[in-house]
Amino acid sequence: MATAGAKLSPLVQGPRSRRSGEPTVLPSHFRNAVLARRMLLVVADLFSVWCSGLVAVALRFPQLHRNHWTMEAHAAFLVLYAVLIILFCNTQMLYSGVQFRSSKQETIAVIRAIGMASLLLAAFIYISGFKMISRFVVVFTMMLSLLAIAGLRCLRRRRLERASADGFICRNVLIIGTGLAAQTIHLYLQEHRYLGYVAAGFITADAGDMDLGKDMLGSIRNLSEIARTRFIDEVIISTENRAAAKLAIAEARACGLGVRVIPDLYDGLAWGAPVEYVGQFPTICLDQKRIPALALMIKRGVDVISSAVGLLILSPLIAAIALAVKLDSRGPAFYTSDRVGRKGRIFGCHKFRTMVRNADEMLANLQHLNERDGILFKITNDPRITRVGGFLRKYSLDELPQLWNVLKGDMSLVGPRPPIAAEVRQYEIDHLKRLDVMPGITGLWQVEARTNPSFASYIAFDMEYVDHWSLFLDLRILLKTAAVVVAGTGR
Repeated sequence: MATAGAKLSPLVQGPRSRRSGEPTVLPSHFRNAVLARRMLLVVADLFSVWCSGLVAVALRFPQLHRNHWTMEAHAAFLVLYAVLIILFCNTQMLYSGVQFRSSKQETIAVIRAIGMASLLLAAFIYISGFKMISRFVVVFTMMLSLLAIAGLRCLRRRRLERASADGFICRNVLIIGTGLAAQTIHLYLQEHRYLGYVAAGFITADAGDMDLGKDMLGSIRNLSEIARTRFIDEVIISTENRAAAKLAIAEARACGLGVRVIPDLYDGLAWGAPVEYVGQFPTICLDQKRIPALALMIKRGVDVISSAVGLLILSPLIAAIALAVKLDSRGPAFYTSDRVGRKGRIFGCHKFRTMVRNADEMLANLQHLNERDGILFKITNDPRITRVGGFLRKYSLDELPQLWNVLKGDMSLVGPRPPIAAEVRQYEIDHLKRLDVMPGITGLWQVEARTNPSFASYIAFDMEYVDHWSLFLDLRILLKTAAVVVAGTGR
């Protein structure tokens, strides 16, 4: 989205994403996202088996490094065992992405896979007559692998149950229709959060639909507004009204939402489309919202590692700044304010205090001096800023505590500036798009138009970042941020 009067960043290149009205059958980006999740599970299981085997070998042979033949034999054993476990886990559909099992059923599937892999390995060792492999190592590796693989899946399930609908780990789902099937799906998703879906509510497909109270969010006519304000990722269509279903599919595609329909309702809209399960419910997937799964995993990994290392290395500087803030003026060293994060989630954003203690109370008397257009507030010589605070702002040192927000997952190193709730309440519907991504310590607007007073420019740069996000763009913003910080252009 380009807001009028805003000059777009040269960092953003390439054509804008197009909205397609044509049906898409299992798009490549969706296949890549599914493949990335499956590969992550495979890698986690391989890591579990290898760690279990190494622990077992270390306990059985404390001096193993002295016997290279024994070491090589057990290394080959681990490779074979890991491959067998992955193959049998696959036959038990543990990598299928179809999550319809209970926790008990999933654990039983893991036991079957590891049990069959262990039996086949034992038979191979017996038939080959290879006596170098310790029975203790085999049994202990099997037990530890079982605990590790089942434990990781249990932790993943609990994480999904507790996760918010961020569009990646969990997805916000809107159900179109109010019939028995629609209500059953809604209840099922509420009771099975480990599936990774959060049922936001219903919208009516025709005038005859029943009122379901607080879960009724509106009708197809205002689908786009509901999708934006509720941060919807997918719609599930469950209505016998064919005309309404077709209209809902068209509206959902125009909004860039994923679309699923109950199989007997598609009416020829997706011939050849595969049937995918949401728990025990078969659905036909017509469209999927683009999720760059692997890139998002890399981005989060970089955030965690960078913030942890940054906090460790910069801890003496953080302590020195905290002391300077305390000595300069009365009040706490740190300032925490409620900000709106991804998908509208409220979190406490940490900064060094750069203003006097009663700065919020003084704001009303300074509104007439505002130099920014519209919602934002900024004045050049703000009387509330302390001496140390002015220095910290100039070199952006006041934002160092936000590394803790990055480590916790509230923020990213790069992303739109986290707004306050009062600012979001004044947004137009289209402006909420900037909340589709995680807010960041630095971003496109900060490095391209930090001193531009226009709210339109501020929004335009954030929209451009959301539309064209990539790891390469994040890297370029980080490099440019370093130059901006050294130049001391903050205020």
